[in-house]
Amino acid sequence: MFRLRAICPFSWRVFHFRPFSCEPLIRQMDQCTDEEQVFNLIEKNKAILSEKQVGYAFNTLWQFQKQKTSLFKSVECIRDHPQFLTLYNLTTKKMEFMNDDNLVNVLYITQQFAVEAHDPLVEALVTEAWRRLERFDINVLSKFSSCLADQHLNFSPLMGKIADIVNRNLETIQDLRSLSVLMVSISSLISQRFQDQLVNKTELLFDTIDSSQVNIARRIVQFLRNIKYSYYPLLERCNKVFLSHVNDLELESISKILSLYHFLQFHSFEFVLMAKKRLTEMIPQLDRPASFVKLFVALGPMAGPEEKKQLESTILLMSEELTSQQALAVIGAMEEMESRNSRLIKKIASILHKHLDIYKPTELLKITKALIFLHFQSKELFVKLKELLHSYLKVSVKPSEISNLVCAISMLPSAHLDEVGISRIEAVLPQCDLNDLNGFATSVLRWIQYDHMHLNSTGKQLKLLQKLDHYGHQSLQKCNNLNLLWEELKSLKGDWFAQSLLEETIATLQRLVDEINYTNVAGIASFISRTNYLSTLLLDRIASVVLQQIEKIHPFAVFAIILPFSIMNYDPPQRNEFFGTCIQHLNSYLTLLDPLMLVFLGFSLATLEYFPEDLLKTIFNIKFLDRLDSQLELLCSSLNKRVQFRLMELNRAVCLECPEYQIPWFHDRFCKQYYNKDIGSMNGTQQQISKMLAEVLGGNNCVKASVLTPYYHMIDFECILDKRKKPLPYGNHNTTLGKLPEMHWESNTQIVGSRLPPGAERIALEFLDLRAFCRNIPHLKGKSAMKKRHLEILGYRVIQIPHFEWNSMALSTKDARMDYLREHIFGEGKS
Repeated sequence: MFRLRAICPFSWRVFHFRPFSCEPLIRQMDQCTDEEQVFNLIEKNKAILSEKQVGYAFNTLWQFQKQKTSLFKSVECIRDHPQFLTLYNLTTKKMEFMNDDNLVNVLYITQQFAVEAHDPLVEALVTEAWRRLERFDINVLSKFSSCLADQHLNFSPLMGKIADIVNRNLETIQDLRSLSVLMVSISSLISQRFQDQLVNKTELLFDTIDSSQVNIARRIVQFLRNIKYSYYPLLERCNKVFLSHVNDLELESISKILSLYHFLQFHSFEFVLMAKKRLTEMIPQLDRPASFVKLFVALGPMAGPEEKKQLESTILLMSEELTSQQALAVIGAMEEMESRNSRLIKKIASILHKHLDIYKPTELLKITKALIFLHFQSKELFVKLKELLHSYLKVSVKPSEISNLVCAISMLPSAHLDEVGISRIEAVLPQCDLNDLNGFATSVLRWIQYDHMHLNSTGKQLKLLQKLDHYGHQSLQKCNNLNLLWEELKSLKGDWFAQSLLEETIATLQRLVDEINYTNVAGIASFISRTNYLSTLLLDRIASVVLQQIEKIHPFAVFAIILPFSIMNYDPPQRNEFFGTCIQHLNSYLTLLDPLMLVFLGFSLATLEYFPEDLLKTIFNIKFLDRLDSQLELLCSSLNKRVQFRLMELNRAVCLECPEYQIPWFHDRFCKQYYNKDIGSMNGTQQQISKMLAEVLGGNNCVKASVLTPYYHMIDFECILDKRKKPLPYGNHNTTLGKLPEMHWESNTQIVGSRLPPGAERIALEFLDLRAFCRNIPHLKGKSAMKKRHLEILGYRVIQIPHFEWNSMALSTKDARMDYLREHIFGEGKS
C-alpha cells in the first residue's frame, strides 16, 4: 500500500482514505442539543474528520446560533472556543476537497462568527472560491456575492466578474431568491442597460415566488434604492407582499423597509399605518439600547404625542448606555421629530460631545444640522466641532466631503472660513458636480451675509462665488445626457442655484428636450415645479410624451406631471385631452393612492379649472376623510397643517366653481381657528397703497384692509362704489390691523349682492408681489388666478396691482400712482 502511495501521491491525495463512512458522525451532530456537544465531537474525532463533516460542524454551530435571540447570541464565545480553532485548521487543510456549496457555506458561517476579512482562512476561502467561480451554480454564486458584500468588496474586480457571469446567464436564471441577492451585491457596478434588464427579469419572475417571501421583496426594494430608481410597478408589488405579512415583520425589517421607502419617495399609507401600530406595540417590549434606538428612529417621526413622550422618556433612561453611533441615530431622529425635549437634547448632545473625535465628516455635518435645528447652544461643543471640521478640511481631497465640511462650518455660530479653507474649495472646483458647487455656494452666501452684518470684508468670498458661477455654467454647457443631468438636478435648491444657474439649466433642458420620455418625464416635471420658471417648450414636450406614452407611465407619477402646469397656470395645446388622459389613467388607482396625494392632486387640478367628478367624489367621502385623518396623525406638524389647508382650499374651489356636485362646505370651524390669530402688519407697499386709497376714495372709512370674504379668502383692500361710482363709507366697521378681520357679510356662504344697495359694486384690490408670477415672465401663477376667479364668483370686481407696474418708472411719483388707482377703480385718469 505504501509503495502504491509513493508511486501515486496525487491520486492518494484525491481519493482520501477514510476508515469509515462520515454519516454516523453527522447523525451524532444532528443529535447534539448545544454547541458544547458539537465541540466535544470535534475534539474526539479531529483526526478523522472529513471535509464534509467539517462543513456540517460549521453548519450545526450556526443553526444553534440562529435559534438564539440577539440578547443571548454568543458569537465571540464560539469563535474563541479551542475547538473552533480545530475547525479553523481543518478547514485550511481540507478546503480544496470541499464541494462548491460546502466551501461557500463555510466562508459565510466564518464571517457570521465575526472572523475578520483579512484573516488568512477567509482570504484562502475567497481565493479558492474565485478559482471555481465560473462553475458555481446560481445559488452558490449568490451566497458568495453576499459574502463579498459583507467584506465591502462591492467595487472589487471579483464582484465585477460575478456581474459579468450574471449578465451572460441572465436569460437562463429562474430563481428570483438567488437573483435578488446577486442584484443587491452587484448593483454598484452595473450599467443603465443592465439595470433595466434586471428590473425586467425581476418583473417576469415575481409571480413565480410565494407571497410569503418577504426577504426577496425587501432585497428587490434594496436593489431599486441602490440604483436610485423609484420603479413603481415593482415597488407596488413588493409593498403588497409586505402588507400581507406586516404582523410577522420584526423591528429590523420594518425599520429597513421604512428607510428604503423614504429614500425612494414611495408613499404607502397602508404600510406606514400598519407599521406604526406594530412598532407602537413594541415600545414596552424592548429594553436594550441597540433595539430601542432602532425603534426610536423608525417610530419617532410618525409617532403621536403620547408615543413620542414614551419614546423620549425611555431613551433618556437608556442614554448612559448609548454608543456613539446610537447617539448619532437618536439626534437625527429627534431632528425629524421636531423634538423640543430640552433635557433629552442636552443629554444626547453631551454623548455626541464625548465621542466627537471619532465621527466622520458626513456624520459631523449631520450632528451640526441637528443641533442647530433643535436650537441647542453650547459654546464648548461648537468650538470643538469647529476645530474638528477645520482639521478634516485641511487634509480632505474628495469634493463631496469638502462640501459637507464647508457646509457644517458655515452653519456654526460666528463661522469664518480662513485662507486654507478657501484654497481647499478652489482646488477641487474642477472636479465638482452641480450638487457640490451648490453646497459650496450656499455656504459662501452664509459667510457673506455674516460678514455684512459684522462689517467685515467680503471680497474673497465674492471672488469665490464668481468661480462657482463659472464652473456651474461650464458644467451645464458640457452636459449632453438628460438622465445624468437629472441625477444632479433632483436635489438642487437654494438662492445661488435660482439666481445664477437657473437660466442656463433651463437652456440645457431645452437643448436636450427630445430626450424627455416616459422614464424621466415625472422627474423633469417635478424639477420644473420647483423652479417657477415657465418654459412652454418643456411643458409642451411633457404633455406630448404623456399623450403618446401614458400606458408606460405609472399612475403614481401623474401628480408630479400635472404639478408644473398647475403652479404656473399653463394650458398645453391639447389641454382637455392631456388632463383627461391623466385622470383616466388614474381612475383605477384612486383607492390605492395616498390620501394626502389625492388631496394635492385634486387641488392642482382645481387651480387649472379642471374638476373630475370621480376624483372629487372619492375625496369628499366619509371613508376617505377618515383615512386622511389617520394619515394626518403620522405627519409632522408643518405637513399636517399644509394638507389640511389644501383640503380646505379644494373644498372652497369645488363649492364655488362646481355647485352642481352638491359637495358641502365643511371648513367653517377650521378657518375660524386658522384665522383666529394675529394677521400681522402691512408691509411698506401695502401701507403706501392704503394711504393713497383713503385719499382717492375720500377717507379711511371708505376702504377696508385685510378683509375676509365668504369662504375665507383674505384680500388686501375692499371698497364699495354705488351705482354712480361714488365710494360708500363703512362707518365704524374698518378692520384694526393685527386682529381677526370681521366678516361683514350676512353669511359666509352667501355670494352675490349681499347687503349692497341696488347697483352698487364691491371691489377687491390685491397687491401682487413676486410670488404671484412666474420667475421669468409676468405670467400669473395658478393660485393667484384661481383666487381672482373665486372673488369674481363672490361678486367682486377684482383689481390686481402687479409689483412690476407699481414699482415701474411710469409710476415713480405719487401723482402717477394716484392716477393709476383712480383709473382702475373709477375707470378714469387724472381728476
